Amino acid sequence: MRSDEPLSIQYAEHPPVQRLFDLVTYTAEGISLQFDRWGGDHFSGPSLYILIGAEVNFDSYTDPLGEHGWPIDRCHVASESPDAFTTVARDVAFSQDGAVIMTGDGTIQEQMVRVRSPSRTDIPGVEELNYPDWMGTKHMSALESSLRNDVLWGITLSEEDGRVTTFLNGTYQDYPREEIGGRWRPKS
Repeated sequence: MRSDEPLSIQYAEHPPVQRLFDLVTYTAEGISLQFDRWGGDHFSGPSLYILIGAEVNFDSYTDPLGEHGWPIDRCHVASESPDAFTTVARDVAFSQDGAVIMTGDGTIQEQMVRVRSPSRTDIPGVEELNYPDWMGTKHMSALESSLRNDVLWGITLSEEDGRVTTFLNGTYQDYPREEIGGRWRPKS
């Protein structure tokens, strides 16, 4: 078998990565649905910002965020123990700040990070992104980061209203809390 074309795989669509994306997304949705104080005065709801990447090294566009970290002693590979991942993600959503970096095999990096905004020369197309009014800095960062070649997916859970948003290649799919779960969401 001869091929003049380089081996290429669409990692974001690769079944194991898609299962990981589903696990992270459904975990964020579950955390949102379990929190019942959305819309209250002076509250801070759970918040997550997870980037799934093809590479382990994110140093070129992230900075460590102080002491904020994912407790890898409780869950180091999300896909090995979905229940442990969900439990730890819930704890992190209420107690930590910053982005969680995860590789496509589900390995979670301990150090949480601040993701730097790209310049126009860093990422082609970033200047053409449209940011809806509801997007805060975490969501704008995830949208921008989704344009990076080594970022497969971004997933956020908003601490303000419980919406879950997924990011891929400079696009996003937003699920306000009342729409989480789609057709499987129980009717009230």
